[in-house]
This record gives sequence, structure tokens and C-alpha cells, in this order.
Amino acid sequence: MDSHNPLNSVELLNVETHANLMITRDVADHPNFVNVFLNEFTAASASCPIFFAKDINTGDFYAGALFGFRQGELLVDGADKGKAAFRPVDLLRHGFFASGDNIAFDPSSPRFGPDATIRIFDEDGQPTDALRNIQRAIGEVIAGQAATKAFIREMLSLNVIEPIDISLSFDDGEPLTLVGLYTVSREALMDLDDATVLRLYRNWYIQAAWCVAFSQNQVAVLAQRRNERLAAGF
Repeated sequence: MDSHNPLNSVELLNVETHANLMITRDVADHPNFVNVFLNEFTAASASCPIFFAKDINTGDFYAGALFGFRQGELLVDGADKGKAAFRPVDLLRHGFFASGDNIAFDPSSPRFGPDATIRIFDEDGQPTDALRNIQRAIGEVIAGQAATKAFIREMLSLNVIEPIDISLSFDDGEPLTLVGLYTVSREALMDLDDATVLRLYRNWYIQAAWCVAFSQNQVAVLAQRRNERLAAGF
């Protein structure tokens, strides 16, 4: 997902026009697969499986954290209440985008709906903490995109990214298969020569690669949580 909004409905944010603009704290339509960036891999891997997927428009790889197996399903503990231990920066800036040196926003985003109660400008027209957090998140997204793309290019050049199909069955008898996802091969990482591993270690790539590889263990955690919800009738 690009840091610039592809829609034509965006408006440039300015205090004269948007002095009373309010937002919700959390994203009403939290996706089950969320963009994550290189510096988030450690935190994400403790809660979510991290996968690579291909952008349907460009074919380029990007990284995402899986919060649930279906759209609208959030299985990471606390995510459905906005209290997950890991909150992707891409969600923190949801509805806002970089536009050159300015900030733009999409008025049609649910974040500006009737439940919005958090001001982004104070009575004196100064940015509130909420807007400062959004500005910081946008900066992290822009920096994170460049760093993550460089990491993915390196992993592709080393042939350590491989496709993974995930087939699951649940207590209600419904099978579920996830396709179009990619991960880092543990075997390929182990086969890297010492000089390459040292080079990757120095720019934190080898640590990030293992975060992706070991985060696959979180799939079983999410599957168990889904079964528990099924058993409870949710």
C-alpha cells in the first residue's frame, strides 16, 4: 500500500478549512492483512504471522501482518478492541496521506464518521497530540516503505523468499486455504555462507528475515483462537 492515497477524493489538510475536523482513535474497518515495515518486524512477529504478498497493480512484493484468516476477522488478542500489543503504523495514520510536503486526508474514510470525537486542531488552531501522532506515523510509513523494499530486494537476490500455501481445518469442519502468500525459507537462510550472514547481520536483515520465518508459528496460535471462538459460539 502506497503512502499516497490513490483516490481522487482527498483534500489537503489545513486549519482554516478543517479546524473542527475530528477522528476516531481506531480504524473501524481494521483489515485482516495489514502493511508492515521493516522496523516493525520484531514487534509484529510476537503477535502475528508476517508474510510477503504481491501488489495486484504492480506485482511488487510487500510485507503484511496477518490478523485473521478472513476479511473482517481479527484473531490477534485485543485487536478487535483496539488494544492489541502490536498496532501497525499503517493503521495509526489510516485516512491520512503524504502529499508532497503536506498532509492530505480522505473524507470518505470511516475514521471521520459520526463516531469521531478526537480533535486534530486545538482551539488555537495548533495541532493536537492526535495530529502529531499521525504526522509521525506518516513519516514512519514513508521511511519504512523504502527500508522494506530494500530488504525485500536483498531477500529476492538471495533466493530465500518462497511461496507458502496454508491449509487449515477447524472444529466446525470448514476447511480454509490461504494462497498468494510468501515467506522466508529457514533452510535457505541456513545455507547462506558466513560472509553473507555477517553482511546481513550488520544491516539487521538477517534478524528481520528470522523474524519473518519464525512468525509463521503464530498461524497455529491464531487457528487455536479461532477454534476457541467457534466453541464459544462467536
